[in-house]
Amino acid sequence: MRAVCDQAGTVRPGEELDLAQFQPFLLEHFGHSGPVSVQQFPMGHSNLTYLVRLGDQEFVLRRPPFGSKVRSAHDMAREYRVLSKLHTAYPVAPKALLYCDDLSILNAPFYLMEPIRGMILRRDPPLGVPFPPQTARRLSEAFLDNLARLHGLEYTAIGLADLGKPQGYLKRQVEGWIERYHNSKTHDLPEIERISSWLTERMPVSYDTALIHNDYKYDNVVLDVDDATNMVGVLDWEMCTLGDPLTDLGTTLAYWTDPQDPEELQEIRSTPTTLPGTLTRAQLVERYAAATGRDPGDMSFYLTFARFKVAVIIQQIYYRYVQGLTHDSRFACMPKRVHALLRASWRCAESGTI
Repeated sequence: MRAVCDQAGTVRPGEELDLAQFQPFLLEHFGHSGPVSVQQFPMGHSNLTYLVRLGDQEFVLRRPPFGSKVRSAHDMAREYRVLSKLHTAYPVAPKALLYCDDLSILNAPFYLMEPIRGMILRRDPPLGVPFPPQTARRLSEAFLDNLARLHGLEYTAIGLADLGKPQGYLKRQVEGWIERYHNSKTHDLPEIERISSWLTERMPVSYDTALIHNDYKYDNVVLDVDDATNMVGVLDWEMCTLGDPLTDLGTTLAYWTDPQDPEELQEIRSTPTTLPGTLTRAQLVERYAAATGRDPGDMSFYLTFARFKVAVIIQQIYYRYVQGLTHDSRFACMPKRVHALLRASWRCAESGTI
């Protein structure tokens, strides 16, 4: 089943690591001689992820994207600290090994962690991997239950009580993402002011606090290659914080395409959430309420906001591309995704349904 495991490949031009500085660092800290090689995991649009080999040892390296000016989104020390505390209580989080803030090594802070081997679902399941309706349903149920498990962790007991500022979280988030859009604006889009005003006026009062992932979706989950309903890893913890758990559920829903969604959302679908048997967004919310005992209230607000937030994240990536700070050709088509998400966000706001 190795063929269906997520594989690293050639490092993209302009995103190479300086092996002349990096190899002595590895030898110093891990004490084994041997050749050093580096490959890059091809997916993901934010922090860069590499597979590093030192002799027969393997590590995963995370570092900020080249050219990014959004420091708060690429805080390697913070991400390393989260994983260092979280792994014992939530074993599907990667095991962090070493953090380095010496800029002379790779010209950026970075950290190393243990690899997690398994299958990651992209737009469609890997060729040759069957996903009958019963498997698709069990996977979507387990996926949601795993999020509920995260939200049930006693974050104080595992040493993460100071990770964020829960009071006023939702207000800061809404205002912050509106500001981030304007700081990365490249087009005049009529939905921006409509959605911004609607979110500001309809913001619910938030009392609940949990440890939240903030980017929980199928392609951030590693599956057992022998049992696709068993999750062996959850990746990309860069936005993890303390906040309203319904915003986390909303983000999951924003990435979740239902079979009846408009064609423009089907075209930008990034994971196979339309497979027969898969829970719908409404069914995910029902299961979440049953698993956590939380009242999801008006999830249309959280989905409207989440789609807006994801659109802004993509817009920030596209802005780096326009500014020439990255040359990743995948980013050229980002405006289409931004426009589709903003239109979907506004439709959710107007209809009040998810």
